[in-house]
Amino acid sequence: MGSSGEDPNYKPDSLYESAATHPFLTKPQFPSSSSSPPIEEDGSQESESNQQYLHITYNHGPRSFKDLPLLILFLIFILSTFAFGIFAIFNRNTNYSSLSSFTYDPNTTSCINPSALSTSSFTIDSSSHFVKGLTWTLVITFILSIPMCWALLLLLKHYTKHIVYASLPFFIAIPIFLNVYWFVACTVNASCSNAFPLAYRILVMVFVFLVIGVIVWILVVNWHRVELTVSIIGVASDALSWNLGLFGVLPCLTVGLVVYYVPIVVFMVFSRFNGKIVAKNLKGKYEYGCVWKEDSWVPAYFALAILTMLWSAAAMLEAQVYVISGTIANWYFSKDYQTPQRSIRTSLRNAFGPSSGTICLSGLLIFVVRVVRSAVDSARQEDAPGIVNLVLRCCVNALLTAVDFLNKFTINFAAITGEAYCSSARMTYELLRRNLLSAVFVETISSRLLAGIVFVLSAIYTILACVILKAGTNLGADSYFVAAMAWVLLIVVLGYLVHVLDNVIDTVYVCYAIDRDRGEVCKQDVHEVYVHLPISRSLRQPVITRTLGV
Repeated sequence: MGSSGEDPNYKPDSLYESAATHPFLTKPQFPSSSSSPPIEEDGSQESESNQQYLHITYNHGPRSFKDLPLLILFLIFILSTFAFGIFAIFNRNTNYSSLSSFTYDPNTTSCINPSALSTSSFTIDSSSHFVKGLTWTLVITFILSIPMCWALLLLLKHYTKHIVYASLPFFIAIPIFLNVYWFVACTVNASCSNAFPLAYRILVMVFVFLVIGVIVWILVVNWHRVELTVSIIGVASDALSWNLGLFGVLPCLTVGLVVYYVPIVVFMVFSRFNGKIVAKNLKGKYEYGCVWKEDSWVPAYFALAILTMLWSAAAMLEAQVYVISGTIANWYFSKDYQTPQRSIRTSLRNAFGPSSGTICLSGLLIFVVRVVRSAVDSARQEDAPGIVNLVLRCCVNALLTAVDFLNKFTINFAAITGEAYCSSARMTYELLRRNLLSAVFVETISSRLLAGIVFVLSAIYTILACVILKAGTNLGADSYFVAAMAWVLLIVVLGYLVHVLDNVIDTVYVCYAIDRDRGEVCKQDVHEVYVHLPISRSLRQPVITRTLGV
């Protein structure tokens, strides 16, 4: 199939080539019988599908319930967990707490009633200075992390290029500094040098330098993409700045999940009290003791409760993505740059109402993918021999990656249109394929840069905190541990901002694809950036060939 550059008389007959060069001039014109060979029944079906895409936009109207079977199944899991948990509380055996007082009676071949329970007290030996220093450091870090998130978002909105290019040298300088500092500190310290011989220290240091070299190589190879990624991050930061209410709603959803977990954890604790004390042969032939034997249904309840908690966590994660996508899409398709009224409330109502089944299905798929991937990783660590095992692992990993990728944009599309999960998956795939967009570029490079910026900021804060703790407190070597805990807390808070920005980038990307497919421009500054995305060459030729009936 030749290109227009190769044949001067060549005219593009498909939307896909014309959209690649003129993405927002007019509404896309689909192939007709006068400009392309006759298209059979499959072609007419595709034309109807194309016309369907012209009407895709944010669904402001009432939405019908989708994927109800999955919602019903999820509710059955929750109701069963709570029902059996309440039964476990009222059916518990109060003798569980006094198990140590029971003794075996050879005459009755059973365990006799316990004597009066003797209480024993224990003390926790902890350093008050350490606990106080750790507590105050974490509290101050959490308080400072909130304005740091606000400042980082504003800087990414107005000075994206400056922040990214200023952070890039630190991607290399901070790991080098930490590597050299660790090596010198361990060499000077007698206990560390004795526990860790010089040869091992040198080996670890060389390995870290090799990792740093890989980071440098990745930056050099992708340097031509940094400029576009900077613009993408700036657009996402601007979109998020128009919807700052998300930072109040999303943490509340996380807190709600924790509150929802509390009774389930209590149920799991009380379920262990369901059983009886029985005699058991412990060591020798005639040596018996009293042990606790749980009821047969308790392990099954543990499995049910754990599955419910994991599914709920995955569903809540997808609900947050849904709320972010619905809010950002509502802003994107609104007129001018006015923030729509009650957009977050509308997204919450859709997420926990008509689209709750879709979210449950998406969460279930995420949960299954994570479980299968963990099993594959475990099999890889066991290093099972055979070419068949290797091929199977490769196929499973490819399938899991495809499901992860498709699910990533499916929930964004469902939040925009209110479609069911399967319909959203199919339409999302067709939308990206029709417009030949490279989604891997959007989701990979920007995420790496944002994670690097967060690492740089948290590392600088941790180094300063460690210096202050060493100089102003008497924690000694414990100051390193306290600073490390502050680093973990700051990484979590700033990582949450990165997580939200990643979902905003994905949502804006899907909205841009819808605009491009419709031949419209809702946000001009977004188009000015995303129009420079590279075309997915792997999809270009098959799509054009099938469209022209070749």
